[in-house]
Amino acid sequence: MQFDDYETFTPEQIKILEKYVTSTSGNIFVLRNLPEVIKGALFSRYSRSTLGLRSLLLKEFISNEQDTAFASIAGDASSIQDQTAAIKKAQNFYDRILDGYGDDSIGELGGAHVAIENVSLLAAKYIQDSRIGGSPLEKSTRYVYFDQKFQGEYLFYRDPVLMTSAYRDLYITTANMLFDTYSRLIPPLTALIGAKMPKAADVPQGAYQAALRAKVLDCLRGLLPAATLTNMGMFGNGRFFEQLINKMHVNTLAEMQEIGGKLHVELAKVIPSFVRRSDLNHHSHQAFAQFFASMQTELKAAAERNQEIPSRQEEVGVRLISYDSESVIKVAASLLFAHSNKSLTDLWLHCKHLPEEEILRILDAGCGSRENRRQKSPRALEHASFTFEIIADFGVYRDLHRHRTLTQERQQLSCDYGYYVPKEIAGTELEADYILALQKAKDAYDALAKELPEEAQYIVPQAYNIRWYFHVNLRALQWLTELRSASAGHPGYRRVAQLMAKQVGAVFPSFERFLKFVDYEGYELGRLQQEIKQEIKQERKEREAQ
Repeated sequence: MQFDDYETFTPEQIKILEKYVTSTSGNIFVLRNLPEVIKGALFSRYSRSTLGLRSLLLKEFISNEQDTAFASIAGDASSIQDQTAAIKKAQNFYDRILDGYGDDSIGELGGAHVAIENVSLLAAKYIQDSRIGGSPLEKSTRYVYFDQKFQGEYLFYRDPVLMTSAYRDLYITTANMLFDTYSRLIPPLTALIGAKMPKAADVPQGAYQAALRAKVLDCLRGLLPAATLTNMGMFGNGRFFEQLINKMHVNTLAEMQEIGGKLHVELAKVIPSFVRRSDLNHHSHQAFAQFFASMQTELKAAAERNQEIPSRQEEVGVRLISYDSESVIKVAASLLFAHSNKSLTDLWLHCKHLPEEEILRILDAGCGSRENRRQKSPRALEHASFTFEIIADFGVYRDLHRHRTLTQERQQLSCDYGYYVPKEIAGTELEADYILALQKAKDAYDALAKELPEEAQYIVPQAYNIRWYFHVNLRALQWLTELRSASAGHPGYRRVAQLMAKQVGAVFPSFERFLKFVDYEGYELGRLQQEIKQEIKQERKEREAQ
């Protein structure tokens, strides 16, 4: 029996619903033309109603104009001001619904797209640390020149604490010097790389120029300080934004606090019921702030008590420092689980006594038919976990930090672990300028960090190394290493991805079959093939349009 038409509507109701749903009769449909506050409240109410969503929308929202202000909020108002006033008028109604269900997950039923412009690279990373429920996209240092000026000034963040300190002139002078060096080296490095890797006759000029520019900017991004201003686009659900704003409010850096405040103001215009608890005066936020401050104080005290550690690992690279020796058995057993009527414990014990040949056959059954990296392996691979400690430049960290299906943590930016010099610059006449700029930045950082260690992070160039860790399961590692080792990637993060895959393969050779699309080759103009594909695709679209 089919239930596609279990609801019936009058012609007048259908006409109303057609504006808000993609189908007025089928059992699967998409909402449209509805603000987030209405969608969130509608789905919240939906979870405890016997009515279908369309009937619920008609009965409790569209027909209940006095409480919901539906017509004004949904777009029938004459102005944005009218809509904003309507949302405020009806907020008690939406708050009552959302509070009445007492479930934080309701905050995931509505969201918003936010543009976050002219914030530092440091702030962008802090925002992206909030990994669950938000999807960020940041301006690329690979495709965009960062030496533009506004009213004669380079675009970098001027922290108010630094600007009112004795280090103001040192900070501004050093940041300007880094941008000057970055800008000055673009033309000669372009000529140098172009001479070493001239365009082949069969390569389109546009594709070659795009790949060459990406190569040059990949090499020079290390000069850009963490204060460099960038833009971000982000979609997130209400729960994500509430937690993000709470965290921004309690950060000790002025920029983070300012961003948190502005995010709350703007989001409150469109999803007020979802972010109300992140208001500075809300008891929920105040309780969070108290917890956070207490936790930070206690952790700092604990760290100070445990500073006397015999040595400090400072070698640049990737180290696999932890894994479960029974990972292969657990993955094999988990692959069998969904196709068995046995308990996972029974399967573990069974697989422990299987010959290696049979274990490998089970693993092959889970990956033998994979044809490309986009075909993801079964969740059974999540039973194998690895912890890596990595020391690499901040630019590489920024690229790899975007992977959210893992546990990661970093230490503060500093100039303590040395810096990276691209091989395209090393040994050339450009190397002296590049290194001198980085050394001057270190001198400035060392001076600032004595009194202002957190604010000093802003002057650290991306070429300087940072220490962080990844705790990641095999399934997420498969995606990360196969994606980030691809030919079009930056050589820095390609190297990290390759080393992670190699180290897992060295410990568990049987897991190499799950990492078969990791690319271990080296490439000069890594973006070239991708740019050629893009140009061919664009040409085909233009021909089809004619």
